Amino acid sequence: MRIILMLFLAILVFSCNETELKPVSMKEDVAILANDSLNGRKTGSEGEKKAAKYIAKRFENLGLHAKGTEDYFQKFSYRASKNPHQEAEFTSEKNDSTETGENVIAYLDNKAENTVVIGAHYDHLGMGGEGSLYREGEAIHNGADDNASGVAMMLHLADSLQKGGSPNNNNYLFIAFSGEEEGLLGSNYFVKNPTIDTKKVTYMINMDMVGRLNAEKTLAVYGLGTSPILKQIVNANAGDLKIAENESGVGPSDHTSFYLADIPVLHFFTGQHEDYHKPSDDTEKVNFEGMEIISNYIFSIIKDLDSQKKLPFRKTKNESEVVPDFKVTLGVVPDYLFSGKGMRIDGVSEDKPAQKAGLQKGDVVVKMGEYDVTDMMSYMKSLSKFEKGQTVTVTIDRSGDLKEVEVTF
Repeated sequence: MRIILMLFLAILVFSCNETELKPVSMKEDVAILANDSLNGRKTGSEGEKKAAKYIAKRFENLGLHAKGTEDYFQKFSYRASKNPHQEAEFTSEKNDSTETGENVIAYLDNKAENTVVIGAHYDHLGMGGEGSLYREGEAIHNGADDNASGVAMMLHLADSLQKGGSPNNNNYLFIAFSGEEEGLLGSNYFVKNPTIDTKKVTYMINMDMVGRLNAEKTLAVYGLGTSPILKQIVNANAGDLKIAENESGVGPSDHTSFYLADIPVLHFFTGQHEDYHKPSDDTEKVNFEGMEIISNYIFSIIKDLDSQKKLPFRKTKNESEVVPDFKVTLGVVPDYLFSGKGMRIDGVSEDKPAQKAGLQKGDVVVKMGEYDVTDMMSYMKSLSKFEKGQTVTVTIDRSGDLKEVEVTF
């Protein structure tokens, strides 16, 4: 703890007379942003403001230009929403019902015609409350994976891109977004109040929860359908990574705001886990070797796209518009990286139907009642067929053996 705080202070007060800076690793960035002293970085809190100052100083030390409305910062006021990931209501009238967030924005000017936006949100859930999956009272939610990992990777990419010989046919705008957990506030506000000409943005990269690369090296990449060339480039550079592809430009993270502004997007994600939105999402559980692999992978994509002209935008099917309504829940965390047949369970919630029926992490749901489950959408469609209190037979694949269990919703 003491070493982390000393590093934090050293970076914040670093003298501009120094000619050489010690490189800061992704592990050090995550450790500082996910430290208890920032109290979970809730939007508008003192902890988030400290995190913003840290990120701004990191940008400055990397030699990046300020591109906010107030130096590196772009502040916005909003009326707090109780509906996470819904569009914000911004306001210029400050009163007791409004709160203030601030994006942190830096620019690498290569004197190019077009600009690539690279972003990650830095806010989290503070002491819990709305959005938390922790049920034992208030506790600091440090959000090491969600999303100190994404910010650390963004800074790592910024360091790589500002070095000589790096891809320089585009400019690069780096944004640490505030208010993502409150409803994509920071990215929404930036797109509506940009500090650069967004008509010159060729594509946007978003990193949200990139700190838990699994043993199979599976990485989810969203937005492959938002420009014709992206799928080819993403797969050509994958190396040992197993890419879980998703065409849509819409999802519960900041790339959505850019997609809705007709900008091609790529979103990188290593999957949900049992520590998601809980105090246990801490630094020691982050796979930093995996983060290095992913950062190098994204850098190779950027290099591959550097010779392209401004990427054409293409609309994709919005999965969120076709998600069925359902009255019941199984009480599991789906494995969003699973590409096989069925819905693989990545976590089981306590005292919910799945746990009571004996379902386990790793089980693959292949049938619910009379309905086959082949993927996430068919799983949700199946759930929509059932009523509260109803008992159904659920077929699972457990390590290659099919089992039937009775589940009561």
